[in-house]
Amino acid sequence: MAKIVVGLSGGVDSSVAALLLKQQGHDVIGLFMRNWNDAAVTLEDECPWIDDSRDAMMVAEQIGIPFQIIDLSEEYKKRIVDYMFAEYEAGRTPNPDVLCNREIKFDVFLKNALKLGADYVATGHYARREEVESNGRKIYRLLSGLDQSKDQSYFLCQLNQQQLSKSLFPIGNLQKSEVRKIATEAGLVTSSKKDSQGLCFVGKVSLPEFLQQKLSVKPGKVVLIDENSPVLDEHKKNLGSSDAGPLQWAHRPVFREEDGKVMGTHQGAHFFTIGQRKGLQIGGTGLPMFVLQTDVVNNIVYTGLGDKHPALQMRALELAAPGLHFVRNDLKLIDLINRKLKARVRYRQALFDCHIIVTESRHFCVFDLAQSSVTPGQFLAIYDDDELICSGTISQ
Repeated sequence: MAKIVVGLSGGVDSSVAALLLKQQGHDVIGLFMRNWNDAAVTLEDECPWIDDSRDAMMVAEQIGIPFQIIDLSEEYKKRIVDYMFAEYEAGRTPNPDVLCNREIKFDVFLKNALKLGADYVATGHYARREEVESNGRKIYRLLSGLDQSKDQSYFLCQLNQQQLSKSLFPIGNLQKSEVRKIATEAGLVTSSKKDSQGLCFVGKVSLPEFLQQKLSVKPGKVVLIDENSPVLDEHKKNLGSSDAGPLQWAHRPVFREEDGKVMGTHQGAHFFTIGQRKGLQIGGTGLPMFVLQTDVVNNIVYTGLGDKHPALQMRALELAAPGLHFVRNDLKLIDLINRKLKARVRYRQALFDCHIIVTESRHFCVFDLAQSSVTPGQFLAIYDDDELICSGTISQ
């Protein structure tokens, strides 16, 4: 049996993960990560780490395992929060959950667990890890969780072989309903607790309010771009062309204030993201208004009516340097060229068909069908069947 440190979050998923490992006879330790203690950038009563840590401690007592709280707030601020502020200020939309897994749970937390003599760390992610051999070498595959409505492999897309070799996902082969049932039958205090909707290990925080603590309010114009505007002609032509190349398919239209109609004001372009619907506070437009682009230099938010607006649609995306990160060491970029793959650009999005093209060292993902609200700063995750094989950051 192995010595396993479980990241107890105070939720039902990690609680059941710990319970299952204990029932299997492993030497289990519960660790709660305190990742936030800076009341300057959020409201303390909306950051319920104290309640969550109490629930995690009660679960550990019920299961009969040792429990500790580990303070990782300094690393979390440096690696996650500061990066978030910088990305939003630059007009990009980061994914803190992907970063938290790469930088905190499976790096800082993992290293602390190994110092405690752990063989593995375990979390309550709905994902699976499979060990196989390739050319005589041990390879760890990252697979989707069997509950497709809860699959969290996307959030693990930046992990590497060393991290996966020390990671376990005990509930990855279960449905959420099964996890709830196990928790209920065991009488765990978290059995009926709602799933967390907040930032990774920070809690339920209003993102605009969170960002406004560090990013200045800067009133600017909201400009509406008509879907029939001439500025979109080339973009629409490329969307419908099978002859255009990745440079054309991944090119976004460039808007200027004179291309549209000023509809109102906003509190700062850096508070908005492509595809955003809420927060514009402009009514009387008939169809709902969506953010098409943000210009943080001139502080303009460009919008369009309806989720089918052509400026929201893309046939391809370009990946930011250094390009694709491979989960597996035995796969290379050449293995993906001209190969039918599947991908997603956000959590819980249905997988779509795509292929990879490399042009002059620039990496592109080309979609069989146009995708909506492809957002710079987010992550593209590439799948081969149910295996997540690589990922990359979406470029401008």
